[in-house]
Amino acid sequence: MSTLPPPPAFTPFADPTRRVTARWIALFATAWLGIWMAQLTPIQLLLPQQIESLREETDWVSSVVAFGVISAIAGACALVVFPLTGALSDRTTSRFGRRKPWIAGGTALFAVALVVLGLQTTMLGVGIFWSLALSGFSMTSAAVTATIADRVPVGQRGIVSGWVSAPQAIGTVLGLILVLALGLTLFGGYALVAGLLIVFVMPFLLASPDETLPRVLRPPFRLQMLVTGLWVSPRQHPDFAWTLVGRVLVNIGNALGTTLLLYFIAFGLERADTAEVDLLVLTMIYLVFFTISALTFGRLSDYFGQRKPFVYVAAYLQALAALLLAIAPDYTIAMVAAAFLGIGYGSFMSVDQALATQVLPDRHTRGKDLGIMNVALAVPQAIGPLLGAFVVASFGGFTALFIAAAVAATLGGLAVLPIKSVR
Repeated sequence: MSTLPPPPAFTPFADPTRRVTARWIALFATAWLGIWMAQLTPIQLLLPQQIESLREETDWVSSVVAFGVISAIAGACALVVFPLTGALSDRTTSRFGRRKPWIAGGTALFAVALVVLGLQTTMLGVGIFWSLALSGFSMTSAAVTATIADRVPVGQRGIVSGWVSAPQAIGTVLGLILVLALGLTLFGGYALVAGLLIVFVMPFLLASPDETLPRVLRPPFRLQMLVTGLWVSPRQHPDFAWTLVGRVLVNIGNALGTTLLLYFIAFGLERADTAEVDLLVLTMIYLVFFTISALTFGRLSDYFGQRKPFVYVAAYLQALAALLLAIAPDYTIAMVAAAFLGIGYGSFMSVDQALATQVLPDRHTRGKDLGIMNVALAVPQAIGPLLGAFVVASFGGFTALFIAAAVAATLGGLAVLPIKSVR
């Protein structure tokens, strides 16, 4: 009498095949709403206001440079924290799961740092606590992003990645509206987004399943292995490298075109009296087109089984938006550019995220490898103000800034062409 073969041993490293539910996606999207609101509201509004109130110089360029330096220092922290968190979460054997301890710890650090940031009265204090806040953001988002590769099958990753992207625009606008409509102080603004971060992340943290890694499957730990593991050979994994390069370039282009937008409105368009309201209007236009684009093109890329054409076109739409502002710096033109940027960046963020999950070198190191990919998202946003400040200060205006943004986005689109393993 024949016996049945033993059931396969449990492994958390297998590629997921079971589709995630609408409930899981809703919890996932809600968590990202809180994460993006807490990160982007300070970048777009609170940090520039805080730095402006502390600086002694009277010229606006010095304010831009100060904002850029602080953002760049915080970006250096994210450069380390993103892949390190991913690598450590890959081998975490907590009974709560691999990713949840890092989501919880990162959220706590992020929220506390934001609240303390609102109390700072020196540039040094602002730099320290914004760096800590961005480190918490990096921990949280690295762990949440890894759940895509852990739980979402390839054929569903476009639409799920759209729900990483859509909350980015919604969170930015919602944060701006709440801070401006409620007339909050700087401390009140930081405290509000910190509280909402916790409120929106907690449901995903508590209700989303996270498989536990048995100790027997945990790879041995050596510090040298951790450090060397952060390097992924472009020769051995060219698709991963090209995806990373494209992501860096497109996000640099986006950062150059958006992170100094408040300064462009106030000083480039000479609308200082209405700059905050103008920023809100442009952001809302961007929100509508970004959200529709992220959800539509993410789903279409799943349907057609193709990612590269969507990423390529998305990069060029962003370049077009930047060129419009370079050629015709006008507020009406800026509204048109905001629509093009929303379509382009929304499509890029959803489809490129799905593409990134399909070029990972090793299923055992998904968290670490996606952490490296996330560096290409967060660090350009962090150093964008410094690069932008350098361009504006060197060339005496914003035209060169938007030309540089267009060039970076164009090169980022070209970088996806050599990818072979994904259509």
